[in-house]
Parts: sequence; structure tokens; C-alpha cells
Amino acid sequence: MSGRTAPRRVSHSQRRGPTSGRERRQEQWRGRRDEAGMKNVEERLGHRDQESVPRGTCQSMCPIWELQEREAQNRLHRFEMLAGTERDRRPRADSLRAVKEYTRPAAGKDSTRPSDLRPPAVLLKTVCYLVDEIVVSPSLQPWTDVYDFVFDRLRSVKQDMIIQRVSGPDCEVILERIVRFLIYSSVRLCGEPLRLYDPRINDTHLQECLSWLLNCYAAGSGPHPNQEDFQALGLLYNLGSPCAMQHTIKLPKRLRTSPSVSLALSINQAFLERNPVRLIRLARKLNFLQSCALHQHLGVCRKDLLLIYSHGHSSRNCHFPLDRLAGLLSLDGSLTVQLCQAHGVEVNHKNQVVFSKTSFMEPEPRKLHCVLYHQIISEKQRNLSVGDIIHGYA
Repeated sequence: MSGRTAPRRVSHSQRRGPTSGRERRQEQWRGRRDEAGMKNVEERLGHRDQESVPRGTCQSMCPIWELQEREAQNRLHRFEMLAGTERDRRPRADSLRAVKEYTRPAAGKDSTRPSDLRPPAVLLKTVCYLVDEIVVSPSLQPWTDVYDFVFDRLRSVKQDMIIQRVSGPDCEVILERIVRFLIYSSVRLCGEPLRLYDPRINDTHLQECLSWLLNCYAAGSGPHPNQEDFQALGLLYNLGSPCAMQHTIKLPKRLRTSPSVSLALSINQAFLERNPVRLIRLARKLNFLQSCALHQHLGVCRKDLLLIYSHGHSSRNCHFPLDRLAGLLSLDGSLTVQLCQAHGVEVNHKNQVVFSKTSFMEPEPRKLHCVLYHQIISEKQRNLSVGDIIHGYA
């Protein structure tokens, strides 16, 4: 007898799988703000009057003492080094390119000194620099290094915002760019090795920033010109989450019935009804960033579609046209064949799909590379620059 384990069969009554990921997203949606260490800073500040909250006075992207310290300790990132000194034993810092790095709060360390904190205008300038000079630069490669650098510096930006209790439009305009960057990165780095990109860490920070941003919208009197877009992004990213759904339903009618939010609600309804055909059809109406927010759910939807059709068309005499199935999945023919084969669905030499409820199976771990199935997303990025996407111009 062979020692190989037979592939696990999937019945139509089985659900999508473990809900731990969804439960984790629901917990994050409930309002987890920022890193655990920063909560201690907030608690200390909470005992003070609003007038005693520190106000930053640092007018550069990186405090001068930190710049000098990191230069002396050889801790400069290569994106911060003065041109021509990169190969020196001790590279010099470029004060116009250096950005304050994130540091965890430590006992006995005062992280509230005004001279170390950047005011909101400088924080926005820092975020714009990171997007315009680092993220979009074609000469800075690989992009995983770009992501690591920008991700760390954005954490430092959030840290300064929390300590100073930045709120209102100043807070919103920064958080909006951070959320767009993290959503875009989740697609661009999809499939990268875990040592280079951890999607769970990206997801955690994205959920925190998104929750913070939506709270800003709820607390402020407005106007909030981008609120409709981010309410829709929040629901698409947390598709199927009861908390996200409840939050959206409670929005004012003006927002709830807006085109973006209405489309997101329709897609969420299709997801809850397990109607993958309708969901994928509606997903074609999304713009690029909205498609990026939805992309983590498309694999589940496509698997559900094949599972449902494997039961509904389970007959040796029933042959389903491959090109029609490809249209339903929003994939080209070759990728549709790969997806079918990975799930045990037969495609014959006449390009006909032969569904069978007994042959459908879960694909082997890591056999399916999500990045190969980004066609529905990549088609929408044509003529869109990364900078325009993150700044919200697209």
C-alpha cells in the first residue's frame, strides 16, 4: 500500500474553512489603535490636561541628534546615505533624505520631548517624501527593501501623531495615504517569501490605521472628501465581517447610498450568500485600489465557484465550456485550466470542463500562487502611477 496521503475531498456542505483569520480581522476592526507600547504613552498623556499634550517643534524629517547618533553607529539605511559615501567604512548621512526611524517606547526614555516630535505639517511632508521619492523611484530596488524602509518610517509617523494626539483634517490626510500604501503593498508583495514580507503584520497595521481613520471621520464635523472611498475600502477589505457590516449599515444615508459604498455592500451581500458568480461580476466594477482591498477574498470565491459547479454540473455527460468558465472566474484560459487541475476538476482535450462532486479537492498547500491570479486587478492599473494611487489622485 502506498504511503501517500489521498487528497482531501470537499463536500458542498463544507464551509470556507477556519474562521480564525476572519475573527482576527473582526477583533482588529473593533478599534485596536497602534502598537502596544504606544498605549502606555497614551495612558500617561491621558492624565494630563489637553494643554499639556506635547507639541512637536522638530522641523526636519529626522531630529538632528538621531541623525548624528545613527551615523556614528553605522545604522543609516542605504536610502539615507549621502551620495558617494555608500561604500565608505562609515557612510555619511544625507540630512535631506534621512527620516526618523521607529523606536519602541522604553522605561526611562522620554518620548515626548517637543524637539524630537514633528508637527503635523512636517509629518505630512515626510509621508509625501516617502511616497514621491522612495515608493515610486524606479532606481530603488528590490521593492521589498522599499517597503521595509517606508513601513518603518510610517510607524514612526504614527508614533509622533499618537503622542501629540493629532486629530481632525491633519490626521485624516496622513492616515489616508498610509492606508492606501498598505493596501497597495498587500497586492504588490503578495506571494513574496515570509522573510521578506509578512502579510499578517501588514494586515495588523492596516486594520489599526483604517479603524483610526474611520474614527476620525465619525468624530469630526467634516467635510471629509474621501470618506465614501474609505468606508467602501473598509468593507471590501473586511468582507463578511459582521462588525464591518454593522458599521457600514449605521452610516448616514448619504454615505450608505453613495456609489462606492452601495457597490461594496452588494459585494458583501454576495459573499455572505455564497454567490461567487455575482461577486466576481460586481468586482469588475471596482477601481484599482478597491480591487486591491478585495483581492484576498477572490481565491475563496473562485474555490467556492468551482465547488458549487462541481455539485450542480456533476455528470460525465455534462461538459461545460472552458471559455465560459474562464469568463465567470475573470481569468484567461490557461490560468483557468491550472485552477481547475489544482482543485481536481478535469479539463479534457476539447477544452471542456467535466465537473464531478467526488473528484473536487482542496489544493495542496502553496500549490496555488495567488499572484498568478491577479488578472482582474492588474488590468485596472494601466496608466495609473503608484504615486497617484497612494496620494488619491487616481
